Amino acid sequence: MKRFATLLAAGALLAAAAPARAQTTTFLVGATTVSVTPLTTNLAVPWELIWGPDNFIWMTERGGRISRVNPTTGEVRPLLTVPDVTQTGESGLLGMVLHPDFPATPYLYIVYNYTDGGVLKEKLVRYSFSVATNSLSAPLVLLGNITAATTHSGSRLLILPDRTLLMTTGDAQLQSEAQNRGSLNGKVLRLNLDGSVPANNPTPGSLVYTLGHRNPQGLVRATSGRVYSSEHGPNNDDEINLIEAGRNYGWPNVEGLCNLPAEQTFCAANNVREPLRVWTPTIATAGLAYYDSPAIPEWRNSLLMVTLKAAQLVQMPLNTAGDAIATDNGYLNTFGRLRSICVSPQGKIYIGTSNRDGRATPGATDDRILLLENRAYLPAATASASPTLRLSLWPNPAQGSVMLRLPVAATAAGHTMVLDALGRVVQTTPLAAGQKEQQLSLRDLAPGLYAVRAQTGSATYTQQLVVR
Repeated sequence: MKRFATLLAAGALLAAAAPARAQTTTFLVGATTVSVTPLTTNLAVPWELIWGPDNFIWMTERGGRISRVNPTTGEVRPLLTVPDVTQTGESGLLGMVLHPDFPATPYLYIVYNYTDGGVLKEKLVRYSFSVATNSLSAPLVLLGNITAATTHSGSRLLILPDRTLLMTTGDAQLQSEAQNRGSLNGKVLRLNLDGSVPANNPTPGSLVYTLGHRNPQGLVRATSGRVYSSEHGPNNDDEINLIEAGRNYGWPNVEGLCNLPAEQTFCAANNVREPLRVWTPTIATAGLAYYDSPAIPEWRNSLLMVTLKAAQLVQMPLNTAGDAIATDNGYLNTFGRLRSICVSPQGKIYIGTSNRDGRATPGATDDRILLLENRAYLPAATASASPTLRLSLWPNPAQGSVMLRLPVAATAAGHTMVLDALGRVVQTTPLAAGQKEQQLSLRDLAPGLYAVRAQTGSATYTQQLVVR
């Protein structure tokens, strides 16, 4: 796994570097200025974006392509085009998630539509990732033969800390199936990572975790442990739901809140969980992320949702308990339809547009991944502990090796550390008392941005280093 560790380091620095890009726009969130720049262009309906442990963005496109995207340069590194994806209407390659022990357990899970005997269906498939060949292979179907349609097929994936997988499914335009406990449509399903049924599911022997869903296309877990889903309504009542085991979410008997007499009767009799928030007219709710980074402090403990029809990023602050949303705020309404979203450990936000999905007129560079960031935010890992006494590095940028020079000779034995952009120590070298200069080897470091930190006695000196 040494080679993958190098990839991890490389990805971390690439994520940290933020060179100026063309076409940057800005907007204010309270006192914070958020910059928006196109990271990569000419994509085809990026359906899922997830931040990988290699600090690259992992992406699905509806036509079947799976790629890793360099979060600094925007370079797209294709891994696989899934051969049996059927893209028609809204169907195609949809959600994706990586195994929580990745890369030690190098599994990637995807859900997509396929054709079987001329009939459109949906399945969950596990692939194995090879670091050596940068490829995916050995597909294993964990769940298949799910009824699908050209619309209302979902589907997002989420792995919980107990190593079970949640998978959303749409009603496939068969509305009554959402209330049919024997059907896999219109549900949130819960599986073990081998595709089997967890012993503690709400109904023994059943994959059904919740029911009564129309077409949920967002799924995220907050640090509180609560799980949220975004769901498309008909011409009214798009929803944000708090997902709770065994609950019924009403569709098609209930649209949005339990606020009509017939709905109130159904809700009382069927353990219905009302949505946290609804929108009428609809805004076409899509990808969902949880944000709690100090990079944009005004958005801490919020859900961030991208929308298709409203073409906005919607921020929804959660209450302390995580079971209520009092308001929402809209941003970013100049890039067209927005479908996918992920957040990096540094609080940068990546959003995929969806202007080539047949519902809009695409621009010349559609589809795109947009980078949202607070460029004034400096992660603690790269902040200097001694603003007046900084060590010197030359050459900088460097390749192969770099010479370090302290402002004063080391007062005691210490060490020099090289840290990646997330503050992880990737190299340590002893520093002798009285030493003022030191040559550091860079042969095992991937290109990117690092912090070099020298500690001697009570003194700490820090400087940024660019490795080429």
